Amino acid sequence: MYFPFLRGKQFELIALRELSNFLSSKSDKISPIIEPVKDSFTTLRSTLEALRDADVNFNLIVNPIVGDLTNNCDDIYDLIKDVLDDYTNFQIAFYVNDTKNIGESLRLAKKIDFDFNGFSFIHTSQVPNLSDVKKFDGTKETVYHIIDLSKTSRRYHRNFVGSRYISLENHFLIQDRNSDYAITPDEFFSEEHLFYTTDGFSGFSDYLTVGDSFSEAGFAPYAVAIHLTYPDKDNKIRIHHFVSNSNEDTTDVAGKFAESLEKLVNWVNKNKFTSEAIEEFKELHRDGHFPGLGYVKKLSIKHHIELVLNLI
Repeated sequence: MYFPFLRGKQFELIALRELSNFLSSKSDKISPIIEPVKDSFTTLRSTLEALRDADVNFNLIVNPIVGDLTNNCDDIYDLIKDVLDDYTNFQIAFYVNDTKNIGESLRLAKKIDFDFNGFSFIHTSQVPNLSDVKKFDGTKETVYHIIDLSKTSRRYHRNFVGSRYISLENHFLIQDRNSDYAITPDEFFSEEHLFYTTDGFSGFSDYLTVGDSFSEAGFAPYAVAIHLTYPDKDNKIRIHHFVSNSNEDTTDVAGKFAESLEKLVNWVNKNKFTSEAIEEFKELHRDGHFPGLGYVKKLSIKHHIELVLNLI
């Protein structure tokens, strides 16, 4: 089962919203993780409504660690009560680690006055006192333990034998500059979807083609890079980076996008790859249209989710 981890920025959420009907058709294979990061809830609201209407299970983090809503779960609770109403096919998710006050999280959990499926815990480091986490079971069933494998010991997840635990890894290697992706334009991404059950996990999670770093800063890039995942002959996932050529300054971002898009379209046609997002890329190429870099990221995310769900 796949648990794509999305920070709740605009185009990440729009990607989920636009995929909601597809996700519904694969409902036994997916449960997105959403971390709200903006105190403007317009896009989050419409995304939750779409997931609700499509009966898609998801995990909503109520104690985010980045963005506008850190230390402010009350607004998230209010949104849940307003939007989801009688819908219960979702998990309330809490970050737990060695710096989070688990007692405070438990206090917040006991304030919940709406129904939901159960708790998910996202372990971003080893929790010193595991009995503190188990206290949540007295308020609601623990559905998933989502374990960041890069920040815990190799055997940490074995503390939750009898539970459903999910592997979380960042497979996207972020470069300092977009032009640096041209140094290694094609690289290995992940094989977790092939082996997670063998390793004893009930599912796996990644940060898609965005990575686990969070930044609210926008800037005019010297280079435009489009990231597209694809299966190799063994169905392992690789990623290809399509980087513009005219990278001397920050002018003409639309022209840089056109250069990257030309490379992408030629490559997918040669390799006969397709997806809903790839067809949108082809349409942009035919129309000579630059929709903005956020839209490009949205298509990359949509493609990756569709690819993973078709591989498992």
